[in-house]
Amino acid sequence: MHLEFEKLLNAVRAGEAASMPFEIEDVTYLRRFSPKERLILLGGGHIAQPLCRYCADIGFAVTVVDDRPSFANQTRFPEAAEVICDAFPDAIRTLSITKRDYIATITRGHRHDADCLRTILHGEFPRYLGMIGSKRRGVELLHLLEEEGVPRSALDWIHTPIGVDINALTVEEIAISITAEIIQCRRKDTLRRSKAELLVTEDINLPLLELLANAQTTKALLLVYETSGSTPVKSGAMMAVDQSFRMVGTIGGGCSENAVLMDAYRLIGTGRSRCVVVDMSNHAEEEGMVCGGQMKVLIQDV
Repeated sequence: MHLEFEKLLNAVRAGEAASMPFEIEDVTYLRRFSPKERLILLGGGHIAQPLCRYCADIGFAVTVVDDRPSFANQTRFPEAAEVICDAFPDAIRTLSITKRDYIATITRGHRHDADCLRTILHGEFPRYLGMIGSKRRGVELLHLLEEEGVPRSALDWIHTPIGVDINALTVEEIAISITAEIIQCRRKDTLRRSKAELLVTEDINLPLLELLANAQTTKALLLVYETSGSTPVKSGAMMAVDQSFRMVGTIGGGCSENAVLMDAYRLIGTGRSRCVVVDMSNHAEEEGMVCGGQMKVLIQDV
């Protein structure tokens, strides 16, 4: 299994998506490992700051672009994966937009919005493209672009006014509405998979994969492969514990982890595996916690 994890590690280090099957109780479960999706914020104004923070929290690699040094800097956007200070069209061309990208056009004026859209629409259309501004100004700008020869079919995919209509007023509320729309787009084709063979969680934890790929260290893998009710993590959550009781990753923390960690530790070096059910309903009632569902966990010596 070390070789399988080594191949997986090499793939994700190269920025590629990868997957790994797990045979559990005569069922093949597939755990995907997907690179972070990129969210590009065109404009580094006040809405961009909470939007960057919220979207980084939900797993996006956020790139912020602005042509003003006082707005485009890492101090202003500590959560951003990248901050670019350049003219918007030049930055967009440098970023090489792909169909996996998400873009929020939130510049300081429609002249800049138009420059952004013109450049974006000459390349590959992203997964999500939203533009800030009033409905009237948005219609006017899209009409102008159509007169310039941009196909209406492409313009109809632009989310404008940007964000879910939640009657947002404050900067933070507007950022939440945009975040909600981005999530809506992200999950549009995602099936609820709590009991499916395709596991929900697809994030990449490099330290965890490095430990699992290390043939010199004995350890046990813990993998959540099914959930029901309210649980702290979804299927696909992973962690590992080695012979020195070093832990990497998480299957929810607290009672849910403590209940199975000793079982995992005892399996290290045995070449065996087992499945356990973690029932959090009793702990939730005693501790006043929200989570009170069940998780099925594979524990496997690696």
